[in-house]
Amino acid sequence: MPDPSSVCFLETVPVGELKLWNKYRISNIPSLIFLDATSGKVVCRNGLLVIRDDPEGLEFPWGPKPFREVIAGPLLRNNGQSLESSSLEGSHVGVYFSAHWCPPCRSLTRVLVESYRKIKEAGQKFEIIFVSADRSEDSFKQYFSEMPWLAVPYTDEARRSRLNRLYGIQGIPTLIVLDPQGEVITRQGRVEVLNDEDCRGFPWHPKPVLELSDSNAVQLNEGPCLVLFVDSEDDGESEAAKQLIQPIAEKIIAKYKAKEEEAPLLFFVAGEDDMTDSLRDYTNLPEAAPLLTILDMSARAKYVMDVEEITPAIVEAFVNDFLAEKLKPEPI
Repeated sequence: MPDPSSVCFLETVPVGELKLWNKYRISNIPSLIFLDATSGKVVCRNGLLVIRDDPEGLEFPWGPKPFREVIAGPLLRNNGQSLESSSLEGSHVGVYFSAHWCPPCRSLTRVLVESYRKIKEAGQKFEIIFVSADRSEDSFKQYFSEMPWLAVPYTDEARRSRLNRLYGIQGIPTLIVLDPQGEVITRQGRVEVLNDEDCRGFPWHPKPVLELSDSNAVQLNEGPCLVLFVDSEDDGESEAAKQLIQPIAEKIIAKYKAKEEEAPLLFFVAGEDDMTDSLRDYTNLPEAAPLLTILDMSARAKYVMDVEEITPAIVEAFVNDFLAEKLKPEPI
């Protein structure tokens, strides 16, 4: 369930500016994003780190570099053994941004250790690289001693910073999963690990439609989300709802992927549980079911389609009208 305190500061932001917050998935301030003025594409999401690391602009225009180039150099095991980054060739890679001082990080690490073991025992070529946000080398060493994978040396602050810049990290814990070519499979490795205890879905290619849960509800804060409430504990009904939404979600995702942009909507189906009840209460939604909504937590806005029957045509029209800014928002 989203924490209301995490979004209330946006109430004073004008509507036009909120569109930019949503477009670039801003969750923390201050944030500085560099764009290509010709194409409008993001060049760098972590402009503040760029300014800190390259105050004279020697690396301008700060465009993204391949993972293999950014990670190049020695990596450590917690026994002191050093390996070259070339040892990652042919492996899926998890880039794990975490710190000992962060309680959610320590909780995730305990789960991730088991996931890592299961994936390796299944014969998968998989490695994790810890990118520390610890406040001292002693804290780094203590935390890293619990991890069976690799780490960027704590003393290599420049490389740790470049990895943060490359993936636009705005908070921890964050687990980015890469394919063997170094391309991002998912930025939601944390959610995937928590939702897939047996790692059956590894390497966790994104699903067009997710079933809303305690572990992935944090994504509601990342931008506008279409949520179809079915209010049923019946897995069959939830699955039918996902199948209804999926073609529309796939079409939207493909359209924006072709433009090398992130989709402007995430898609969820919400069943009946305490977390969903809390979300309904927080957003002041009617008790009707099924209920089709678009929730924009950052804008404190909701869009509601309360009809007796939800059809693919209704969902598609609702989404298209939202993207065309034809819908009138209600306050959350």
